[in-house]
Amino acid sequence: MIAVVDYGVGNLFSLRCSLEAIGEKAVITRDKEVITGSDHVILPGVGAFGDALAKLKETGMFDLMREIAEEGKPMLGICVGMQLLFEKDLEFGEHEGLSLLPGTVDAIEPRLTRKLDIPQMGWNALKYTKASPIFEGIEEGTHMYFVHSYAARDCESVTTAACEYEIDLTAAVQKDNIFGTQFHPEKSGPAGLKLLKNFCTL
Repeated sequence: MIAVVDYGVGNLFSLRCSLEAIGEKAVITRDKEVITGSDHVILPGVGAFGDALAKLKETGMFDLMREIAEEGKPMLGICVGMQLLFEKDLEFGEHEGLSLLPGTVDAIEPRLTRKLDIPQMGWNALKYTKASPIFEGIEEGTHMYFVHSYAARDCESVTTAACEYEIDLTAAVQKDNIFGTQFHPEKSGPAGLKLLKNFCTL
């Protein structure tokens, strides 16, 4: 069973529909016993990091996510859910993340020399930086759907894919059993479904 963590932030309906489309049993829950009893955990997220972090703590999911990671259960963070995996975020102040991955989440715009639309919104190609099982059967250059104004940096040791938006932005990460995608696989068509299937079969 796949537990999709419901802490008040995330594209829960779209994600559940995508998991059902690939034949996976998924439950949207904030029940700690259900989450700890699941085979895989997905941490979704949209909006501002600080708001998501507050809700993660309010629902008791902050400490639980750390426990799940330590147990070795496969965990996938999506969009802001991925950003929460890092040490800190600099959106509207400084916020401490779950610290499951090294790195800092920071604004994209100050890193650019050209005027590009912020947020990055739409399809962008993946550039692989190291092998990861969630990309099995997905060719480099495949386009995934992004919506974000912030991106992780100083995390090269765990980065598995980047996307070019004048500069290379972190698109996916992995450290042992912990995975993250800045893009939304549930909005990325067949390739996104393939990625979700790869994760669910780990």
